[in-house]
Amino acid sequence: MRREKNQYIFASEMTRGHGHKLRNAILLILPIVIAAVWVLNVTISRRVILEEFQLTVLNLPDDLESYSILHLSDLHGARYGEKQKAFATALGTTRYSCVVMTGDMLGKDGDVEPLLELIALMPPDTPKFLIPGDTDGPLVESKAHSSLSVYTDWAERLAAAGIQILDKPVLITREKGRIWFVPEELYAMDLEGMRNVFRKQIRELNDRATTLTADDAARIRALEYEVGRIDELEQIRKEILPTDIQVALTHTPLTREYVADLVSWGGKEDTFSMRYASLILAGHYNGGQWRLPFVGAVHVPELGWFPEDSLVQGLSYLEGIPQYVSPGLGSDPHYEYQPGRVFNPPVMTRIVLTRRAK
Repeated sequence: MRREKNQYIFASEMTRGHGHKLRNAILLILPIVIAAVWVLNVTISRRVILEEFQLTVLNLPDDLESYSILHLSDLHGARYGEKQKAFATALGTTRYSCVVMTGDMLGKDGDVEPLLELIALMPPDTPKFLIPGDTDGPLVESKAHSSLSVYTDWAERLAAAGIQILDKPVLITREKGRIWFVPEELYAMDLEGMRNVFRKQIRELNDRATTLTADDAARIRALEYEVGRIDELEQIRKEILPTDIQVALTHTPLTREYVADLVSWGGKEDTFSMRYASLILAGHYNGGQWRLPFVGAVHVPELGWFPEDSLVQGLSYLEGIPQYVSPGLGSDPHYEYQPGRVFNPPVMTRIVLTRRAK
């Protein structure tokens, strides 16, 4: 009995000894693993990548063959190296026909400097288009500010740097080829209804002209700007041809249901319609911000846990219309519990239009 007891005690001590060694080994290895993962993530998430793909557009005019769009989105005022050196490295000698930015490019409180540093790397004669995102703030200033311009200060600075902020469709021509860049919300805009609303508000403000404040005057300028923009939109709608290429720009990706509704609203005779869009460019989700290798986005506030990857980045088709969602460049403060980018490199995309089937 004593021998068995001693054997039992001896076995127990051996078990405890092995357990103690295993725990020490784990405690020793775990910080090394964490440090290695952290270094790997920093390496991945600070290296800007330039992705490229060809998009087949069957009705593409010959003059627009190989027309290329450099698509950027969601910089959020991030810097990658001094004077955005990582972008310069990624771009190298790459050529592109135009640059399109689908919102949230500014930093906190409308900081434009990181974006201006990025734009300075690009040829000054290359067209550059931007639509505001939800964190950029309004394009039009409806309160008194530092100038009599209808635009906000950040919009003025970007315009001075050669960036065209799109509040209406813009046409690029190449001999017989024509391509329009269209803010998506214009497809659903009731021009006459909105014009009546703006004119009514202008009348109400002018009716108390003797008591107008500086903010009232700024509000009138903003409303008159909107009325003038609607007049321009009506004229532009008449100029768009069925053979023209239309690229729709939106910050938040469109849903299949929404696109189906837009397509159904526009008749075949209405050439300014989502029905005639050849491509939709979007951003907003930053690829999910935190990603797991071989899994994808961890959590997107609007889409939930582990959403389908085609919803947050990459190419998909809505009612036969290709929509490309940029993986983004910075980190969005809306991801409250997911700061920074994890296993998610910042991505620029060069999209080459072609008539050749893949």
